[in-house]
Amino acid sequence: MIKIAIDAMGGDFGPEPIIEGVVQALEEQKFLPILVGDKTEILSLLPQYYIDKVEIVEASDVIDMADAATDALKRKDSSIYKAVELVREGKADAVLSAGHSGATMTAATLRIGRIPGIKKPGLATLMPSVTADKTLVLDVGSVTDCKPENLFQFGAMGEAYASKIMKIRNPKVGLLANGSEDSKGNELTKATFPLLKSLKGFVGNVEGKDIFNGKVNVVVCDGFTGNILLKTSEGVVSTVFDLMKQHIRKSLPAKIGALMMKKKVFGNMKKQVDKDEYGGAPLLGLKGCAIISHGASSPKAIKNAVFQAISYVESDVNAAIEALLSDNQ
Repeated sequence: MIKIAIDAMGGDFGPEPIIEGVVQALEEQKFLPILVGDKTEILSLLPQYYIDKVEIVEASDVIDMADAATDALKRKDSSIYKAVELVREGKADAVLSAGHSGATMTAATLRIGRIPGIKKPGLATLMPSVTADKTLVLDVGSVTDCKPENLFQFGAMGEAYASKIMKIRNPKVGLLANGSEDSKGNELTKATFPLLKSLKGFVGNVEGKDIFNGKVNVVVCDGFTGNILLKTSEGVVSTVFDLMKQHIRKSLPAKIGALMMKKKVFGNMKKQVDKDEYGGAPLLGLKGCAIISHGASSPKAIKNAVFQAISYVESDVNAAIEALLSDNQ
């Protein structure tokens, strides 16, 4: 049975939504959650029926969002550190945290270790697309200052992930630039372009709009650009829905039309862009599996992050990444 170490304490709203999400996941799939945190508090929130379906590891410390990322390595009784150590020691197959993302990335990278050849791991996220397949974007915050080699490895990891986990045959990989022409870009992207050409799926430069129009399956960028892209996209989605609500309230015909479309049209549209549907962001390039969720994750997001971890463990994506890097050395 797949074992997932879960930082039960690190989210913005404490352990309640995390434990509720784990319970929802247990209702749908079979796995063993190892909840790391304050045992008394965890037991107070865990329904009686599920007590014998989980393991609990006591951790008396919590890394707060205001703490330094490196604190995760110093404070060895923190829930993040202990959850990561379970993977390092082989007692868990994956780690999941909605806590301090920097601390989780630091602990996971230095304690679990990297796949041979990977210089720096990349944080990947799924973005909505007009096609049936989502678009994988990386890096979205792990490495803000990148070298061409880092971007090349992000492309290789993204291609392997899209193939093995997203089940896309011959995934297309694009390099985010300020134009689709081969000559466009800054010094970093221009130096990366010839490296990415060795990837089977590389189709060249892409623009921001191509993330959403289905032109490619994987988009490569540095973590600084990717993080701004991610947060801007989330803001745009929120603003669009708010504007729709404002205009609908001003018109009776619009209210009637909205009521008729609420379930099928608006419901499906919301599901398509809802970040909770994706759960969390995998940190690609580790020897194991680490899923990093948003601090404000809902139970639904935690549930889907658990499913993402299960899919990752069941796949051979890490072996595929290693093979792809070996072929392109």
